[in-house]
Amino acid sequence: MKSTIHNMFATNEKLDDQEELGRMQSSNSPTACSESDPPDGGFRAWATAFGCFLIQFCGFGYVSSFGVYQDFYTRIYLPNQPPSAISWIGALTSFLADNVTLISGPLYDRGWFYQLMIVGSALQSLSLFTLSLAKPGQFYLIFMVQGVLSGIGMGLTYGPCMAVISQHFSKRRTLVMSLVASGSPLGAIIHPIMLNHLLNGTVGFTRGVRASAGFVSVLLLISCLSMRTRTLSTSKPTASYSAAARKCSRDVFFILITAGSTLFQIGYYFPIFYLQLDSIKHGIDVHFSFYSLVIMNSACVIGRCTAGIIAEYMGALNFTIASTVACSALITSVIALNDIASVVVLGLAYGYFSGAYIAIMAPLVTVFTPDLSELGARFGICFAFTAFGGLLGGPISGALLSSQYRWWIASLFSGLISFVGSSMFVVTRLMIYRRQ
Repeated sequence: MKSTIHNMFATNEKLDDQEELGRMQSSNSPTACSESDPPDGGFRAWATAFGCFLIQFCGFGYVSSFGVYQDFYTRIYLPNQPPSAISWIGALTSFLADNVTLISGPLYDRGWFYQLMIVGSALQSLSLFTLSLAKPGQFYLIFMVQGVLSGIGMGLTYGPCMAVISQHFSKRRTLVMSLVASGSPLGAIIHPIMLNHLLNGTVGFTRGVRASAGFVSVLLLISCLSMRTRTLSTSKPTASYSAAARKCSRDVFFILITAGSTLFQIGYYFPIFYLQLDSIKHGIDVHFSFYSLVIMNSACVIGRCTAGIIAEYMGALNFTIASTVACSALITSVIALNDIASVVVLGLAYGYFSGAYIAIMAPLVTVFTPDLSELGARFGICFAFTAFGGLLGGPISGALLSSQYRWWIASLFSGLISFVGSSMFVVTRLMIYRRQ
């Protein structure tokens, strides 16, 4: 096996054998090469990548700014609701954004890319404009609009916009996917600054959310106009969802990666949801605390942009292990947060490694997909399970935090469960070594 791989991929000898095998099988799949190899560039390819970047900017970039809403709802708009109840809004948005890929993934495989982008973008825009109509204390309206409707819209666009990159890029696929994924932390820089000034300023909630909705809607329109698919004549029909699911159930590596991601996600959102509130409750300057998420997401942009480059040398799985272990340690160290310096250090470090992890997940699943005609379905299955981690993480942390704000309990739990998730990636690595 090694000789074949080295003959075909001599320039990538630093990647591990298993990942090279995944790349070799993927390049031989009908979807990837039945018409011609992906062009790895050109106007249509980069325009599509830019459109996908905007989808990430408006999708998970907005979810990652939920810490602003968490703080605003807890202190001002929904003061009668406990932090754990409010965190269900952001957790459900993230859960649906991942879990709806069970639907959008197979639909993408069947050629419904444009319909998914249009409907998903419309739902996301509608949800934000409707949110602006919510009044103080209307928890269930906010929950349904911001948690459910927005999450469904994001879920329809997230998986397909990552999978379509494989139609346009082959050798640069990991790099381009990481660049596309950097749209999320960049959005998580812009959106919190905008929302903090609008919600906590003179504009107020109604007009502030409406302005944010208009901004997001314009970017989503540009993204829909930018993205294009390639017309590929396949030698066999697209793999059915049930067939892909059966293959996944027998794929040990896929199971371990999915389990690791799910467990890791339980602790992943704790700093994202609670860093700003944690900073304010520890008596740190309120105006500085408003920028705590901006600091974290600035480093996240760097992490996502550099993840593809580093993964080309380390291997996607090796870099995933490094980033998840680092994140687990940093989540636990939130216990030590007590001044401006600790907020900056934790924000920068966690932002970088969490960004690297998110950027490398889609390429990691792609590397371990032997047939790219199943890629949409595999994304859907993996992200659906991962979504349960995101759904449970915020509320569990909020319940452990309680109204007494016991930060050490929530931090310790989130850090430990994330470390258990990272250990699954280590097991995958060890199994690959034993099979060589």
